[in-house]
Amino acid sequence: MKRLAGLSTLALIISATSGCGWLWGDDGYFRDRGSDYLSARQVAPMQVPVDGDIRPLDPLLPIPSQVADSTHTGEYEVPRPQRLQVAAQVSDFSIQSSEDSRWLVAQRAPAQVWAATRQFFVQNGFDIADERPQTGEFSTAWQRGDQLDPAVARNLGLQDDEARVRVRVEPGVQRNTSEVYVLSVKRPLGSSEEITWPQTASNPELDRVLLDELHAKLASSAEQAGSVSLLAERDFDAPSRVTLSDDGAGIPVLQLETDFDRAWSSVGRALQAGDVRVDDLDRSLGVYYVNLAEGAKDPQEKPGFFGRLFGGEDKDEIEARAERYQLRLTRAGDKVLVTLDKGIDAVAPADVARRVLSLIKDNLG
Repeated sequence: MKRLAGLSTLALIISATSGCGWLWGDDGYFRDRGSDYLSARQVAPMQVPVDGDIRPLDPLLPIPSQVADSTHTGEYEVPRPQRLQVAAQVSDFSIQSSEDSRWLVAQRAPAQVWAATRQFFVQNGFDIADERPQTGEFSTAWQRGDQLDPAVARNLGLQDDEARVRVRVEPGVQRNTSEVYVLSVKRPLGSSEEITWPQTASNPELDRVLLDELHAKLASSAEQAGSVSLLAERDFDAPSRVTLSDDGAGIPVLQLETDFDRAWSSVGRALQAGDVRVDDLDRSLGVYYVNLAEGAKDPQEKPGFFGRLFGGEDKDEIEARAERYQLRLTRAGDKVLVTLDKGIDAVAPADVARRVLSLIKDNLG
């Protein structure tokens, strides 16, 4: 009972004093002092006797002159903080290293990186002596430092030597990524000695400078939204030799002299260019599942208003006229064989297979 009486008394006191100006409000004891600094004034500096030995004194908390202004009166509303600007962006190009090896990783398709990398070396004065777009390799001629761009040659250290460079562009571990490897050899000026390409870097410092310069150039070009022509892309992935013939059983076979990665990507683009519909694919099995009765699908194309309203074409009608086949890529040594099957255990009619493989051959760059 005493506790209840005490609480009642305390509540009565608080309610009675809540309207008192001496306790709350602008002039009360518990007033808000958040804006007091607006009316603060700077006082005169401390005066010290003339014969005193003092150190210079600086105010610990000086009041800015623009704040101590008589025009600023009343409450001050603190502005909301501005959003932080993200200055650093993840680059599409990076340098990776493992033990004694360094290479450049690009979040770009090999065909694009090939064209940009080749352009970098040509623009800096390197002469391309040998190139194989189908395997993603090119080599430069023997170059002196005075034959190259001064900005690049300055860091290469070729005062008494000449160098030759081999560049290799390979598909990366992830889809649509690339890896660039640079390997150089040197010999004294005036020497005619033939030097074979080593298995590992023999001039790591020269390789490092070239790779760093290439990295900077590719990153800069990406920021400027540089593009690569489709012709360069086709030249890179196109097999060096394409042959359409029949095997011993009379089954048409398309033979590509290239590795599987480039054969897979170039055949996929050839199907798109030939307006062949790909319903599904399985890269691990090397199979494109095609429907010859329909045109190629555009992944960016969406149904229009009336297509969404009425549900588009009847699926039963599409299924009724479907001509489904399996386009199969098979490794055979250093070549890839492309055949058309009706199913796992059934080959396609020879005339249909020859027509589809000829279409692919014509669109392989």
